[in-house]
Amino acid sequence: MNTLIKNVIIVTMKEGDTPFHGDIHLAGDTIQQIGPALDVDADEVWDGQGMAVMPGLINAHQHTPMSLLRGFSDDLKLMDWLERKMLPAEANMTPEDIYWGAKLSMAEMIKSGTTAFADMYIHMDEIAAAVDEVGMRASLSRGMVFLQDDGGQRLTEALGLIERWNGKADGRITTMLAPHAPYTCPPEPLKRIVRLAEEMRLPIHIHLAETIEEVMSIREKYNETPAEYLYNIGLFDKAHVLLAHGVHMTRGDIGLLRGMRGGVAHNPVSNLKLGCGIAPVADMMKQNIVVGLGTDGAGSAATVDMFEEIKAAAWLQKLDYGDPTMLPAGQALRMATRDSAKLLNIDREVGTLEAGKRADLILVDMNKPHLQPVHQIESLLAYSANGADVDTTIVNGQVLMRHRQLATIDEDEMLRQAAIRAKRIVAGI
Repeated sequence: MNTLIKNVIIVTMKEGDTPFHGDIHLAGDTIQQIGPALDVDADEVWDGQGMAVMPGLINAHQHTPMSLLRGFSDDLKLMDWLERKMLPAEANMTPEDIYWGAKLSMAEMIKSGTTAFADMYIHMDEIAAAVDEVGMRASLSRGMVFLQDDGGQRLTEALGLIERWNGKADGRITTMLAPHAPYTCPPEPLKRIVRLAEEMRLPIHIHLAETIEEVMSIREKYNETPAEYLYNIGLFDKAHVLLAHGVHMTRGDIGLLRGMRGGVAHNPVSNLKLGCGIAPVADMMKQNIVVGLGTDGAGSAATVDMFEEIKAAAWLQKLDYGDPTMLPAGQALRMATRDSAKLLNIDREVGTLEAGKRADLILVDMNKPHLQPVHQIESLLAYSANGADVDTTIVNGQVLMRHRQLATIDEDEMLRQAAIRAKRIVAGI
């Protein structure tokens, strides 16, 4: 791909940059140049009049196959949602179901401007194969629960995923180790995972303090908060760690995370919908903890549209602190791009629009009543835009969607497969 995109509003997400009108030149998988009125030879020239170009959104915490369970278990408390609905349904999923559920999530993500995501689930080879075919960028990990002795099967599967897929799909796939959560991982197996991550130089992806019940459980077992438990295990000593949720964190907990490699994936829509609470995002940011954005799975969040997460993140902090200046639009957008890239440990390649970085970007159609007039483009993107406003999605220089038409997914077949499989999975539950 050697393409010149002209006459667009460019939102780089680089620190200190302000949006400007100009052109962007893509060659192969790389951004070659960005600037006003570029004069370059290109195989294709797109007139982007009325479009905004920004880095692709990065979903820092997902469970892609749960798209098949969207709307199946709404309006339940978390443990009821999990034990009565999610776990029985997931037990009915075949590897082929996982593949098609992942594709359904990827289609939604591409159509709403997400170019990369972090996933933790089972049957991860099927998800990796779907990522390879579809063309997205992903950090994949096999979720590991250590409440029963499985003979090391989960860890074997996790290491197999890493061996087969780390760095594959033209470098679009990276991997992490994923102990599920403090309440499902006793100290000894968790310490082993930490040692492996340090030896293999791999990031760790783990849930943390999503519910008050988790906090109470860890307090009862270990007389610690979940964050203290992970800290004392040594999780933050050397490893790059992606913490999902971080809703119920004390000031002391936040102090323990200060200086950590990695950061926290905030999932405001899922947390709101499950009544989990409001994460202390602003307090974490004040301690220089990186906070990105994720959706969680569609089984809890209902949507994996990252524009909804951007809105929710900003509005919740303003409400929680009673201060409309908290988490302004530009900062919320950076959470979904540059900061989420840092959580996935891929910020050297993506997350901002810069010459030399990978060509992961989206074009947002601003020619709509709800996106006019354009006084402050970042405010419109954060507070007014939604996923349906994304016109084009490009990953690694490959067009995955152009003018709202998916280029790498047969949408009709995907929807047919999803409908058949979802009906079978939930039958009788």
